[in-house]
This record gives sequence, C-alpha cells and structure tokens, in this order.
Amino acid sequence: MVSENGIIHVRIDERLIHGQVATMWTNTLKASRIMIVDDQVVKNDMEKMALKLAVPSGIKLSILTASGAIKNISANKYVGQRVFLIVKSPSVLRTLVEGGINLTQITVGNMSSKTNSKQVRKSVSVTDQDIKDFKYLRSKNINIIAQMIPTDEPTNFMELI
Repeated sequence: MVSENGIIHVRIDERLIHGQVATMWTNTLKASRIMIVDDQVVKNDMEKMALKLAVPSGIKLSILTASGAIKNISANKYVGQRVFLIVKSPSVLRTLVEGGINLTQITVGNMSSKTNSKQVRKSVSVTDQDIKDFKYLRSKNINIIAQMIPTDEPTNFMELI
C-alpha cells in the first residue's frame, strides 16, 4: 500500500543496502526508490559510492540527512513513487516522526551488538536508548515488527523488548 507521502516500507537495517534489501525486499515491495536517511552516510563519499553501486538497476536512490528527508517528504516530493525507506537506528525514525513525517509501520531487520546492548533476536540487539525510541514510536501508533526477509513471518517487535 502506497501512503500519501510515497513511503511504502520503512526498515531498520544497519547494513543499509545489501543482498536481501537489493533483491528480495526491493522486488517484493516493487520499490521505485530506496531512501537512505543517515546524517553520517551523507558526509561519507566512500559509503555513498558503495550504496550507489549496490542499488538494483532501475531503482532511484536518495541519501539524505534526517532534516533533508523531513523537508523533501513534507514537500510531497515522493508522491506517486514507491519509496523504500532504510535507516540504521530507531533514533532516526524518531527524528522523522518528531519532524511531522507520518509512518504507519516499521520493520526491524538488523541491529548489531554494541556496548551495553542486549540481544533480543538473532540479528537484533538494542540499547536502552533504542528501547526508549521504539517505545516513543509505538506511542505514536506505529506498528513495529521484526522480519529479516519478506518470506519470514513478521513478529511483534515490542514483545521482544
């Protein structure tokens, strides 16, 4: 289902664009654009180049800061497109929501282990701040699921934390 702002799927995946995203997710979603929102990636030419090379042919790519994404989405720049939004952490999504972006569902894919994080699923570890961000997002009536690949059964993510 295409939302009024063009975003069809929101995924948290620290790896951003990789095999599962480039093939399975993009094809299943019939995405026309992949949008990476990450303030650090925008500044890293090597990482941007790697992402450009990883995007499937025929799919547009946007690499934006959170403020740039809020500005573009709010200006209805992606209406009529099928935008697959990918971020590395829930804090970015919290920033988007606080900036007025309407999200209905978030899929948690991969969050690697960090200092002071706890593993809640095979490829998902969360910090206390991540948990606060997820609780905030859920308080905004956003459905949050865990799902590695499209054929996996979605799990209620909030029950894992």
